[in-house]
Amino acid sequence: MLTLYHSPRSRSSRIVRLIDELDIWSQIDIRIVEVTRQDGTGGHDPANPHPEGKVPLLVHDGVEIWESNAIILYLTDLFPDAGAGPVAGDPLRGRYLSWLAWYGNVVEPVIVCGAADLSHPILDATFRGVPDMTRRLADALEQAPFLMGDTFTAADLLLVSPFTWFSHEAADHPAIKAWIECCEARPSAQRVAEFDAKKLDQITFD
Repeated sequence: MLTLYHSPRSRSSRIVRLIDELDIWSQIDIRIVEVTRQDGTGGHDPANPHPEGKVPLLVHDGVEIWESNAIILYLTDLFPDAGAGPVAGDPLRGRYLSWLAWYGNVVEPVIVCGAADLSHPILDATFRGVPDMTRRLADALEQAPFLMGDTFTAADLLLVSPFTWFSHEAADHPAIKAWIECCEARPSAQRVAEFDAKKLDQITFD
């Protein structure tokens, strides 16, 4: 049995959404834990084995897998028949891996620095900024409706997630706006929102 440590309405929600897309609810034990949130609520949960007290954390046969892009790659490789990501040997595999890595290496740092109102030449040179990030997404989505082409994949699921949390960060670009709408129109988005709403009642914030 796979075990996912999850806190509702957090970064781990996208992993729950992937579970829905893969249709593997019965194969994963989802354990609800508390985390420290930006508004000051929550806190360390001794039931959460993540060494930093964060989510998501996936445990499979005693092995811990952390970081969303690593977990997404692990699950799409473990359940290839769902078609949520190109498998090894597929010509599109490299592109898929690149989008997953780009999220952690560029997208999240750019959005976090922007939210914290941080600006420095080293940050700009390393991660670029919102205009560069937007241009990269737009260039891809002007060619096809999804990042990998005509089919929704786990790369879209990961990359669209910050724009569902911080809608003001979404660029006023028709291709990007259409992509966000297509991703959020999928049934998994609504099902996970309902799942999180129910599970949130299990957590008591201080």
